[in-house]
Amino acid sequence: MEERRKQGIIALLKGIETGEPESVAVVNEQQYIQHNPLTREGDVGLAELFARLAKTNPRVSIIRIFADGDFIFAHTEYDFSSEKICFEVFRFDGDQAVEHWDNLQLKQPANLSGHTMTDGETRVLDKHLTEANRQHVSDFIQTVMINRQFNQLSSFIAPAEYIEHNPQLEDNLSVLETHLARQSDKGDALTEYRQLHRTFAEGNFVLTQCEGQKLGYATAFYDLFRLDNGKIVEHWDTTETIPPRSDWVNQNGKF
Repeated sequence: MEERRKQGIIALLKGIETGEPESVAVVNEQQYIQHNPLTREGDVGLAELFARLAKTNPRVSIIRIFADGDFIFAHTEYDFSSEKICFEVFRFDGDQAVEHWDNLQLKQPANLSGHTMTDGETRVLDKHLTEANRQHVSDFIQTVMINRQFNQLSSFIAPAEYIEHNPQLEDNLSVLETHLARQSDKGDALTEYRQLHRTFAEGNFVLTQCEGQKLGYATAFYDLFRLDNGKIVEHWDTTETIPPRSDWVNQNGKF
């Protein structure tokens, strides 16, 4: 079931590139709930939309894809009118996807450690540790990112092994701690995680879906972590400003 669902989502996302009408068969369009606030529901069928998009020569790359119960989550790269990095999450009911969330950020150059927003490990390992890894990352988000106990970083992250893919950071916990503290200096946070909405996990990979603020704007933070021996050893993310409600074309909300 998990592999069939993964293959269905891969075909769906590549359908944006190819325009193949069969690619949308994995979606139940009558029940589909769309959480991208700028994507309208129901006025145009997906097959018709994909056929239109294919004429613009888009490029879609699926870098990583995972399964967690009724959820499939993927790390992708899109090249439409601009290059963007995205996390996609789909909820399934049986063989079809019935709900969708995403978070996109403009692609940026490699960071000071030479890592891009998408390179790095892709293999799913340690499936027997899925729940332990999920809990570890949930505790990290609550303790460090929401409660701002930045001195606890080394309790969750393996310093000697850590690989950072955020374009503004590097493979150095001291740099990360300084960056986080500066963002929260004097209680006037430039970047603030306020709520962990969902955590998705398969083996050594965990994706978190958080809400907060950046530079005074409502923001969605998606963070993907790879773990080894019970500690975080690699991190990717996307950050996206949530548009004001007046601009939404559906009322399902970002989360």
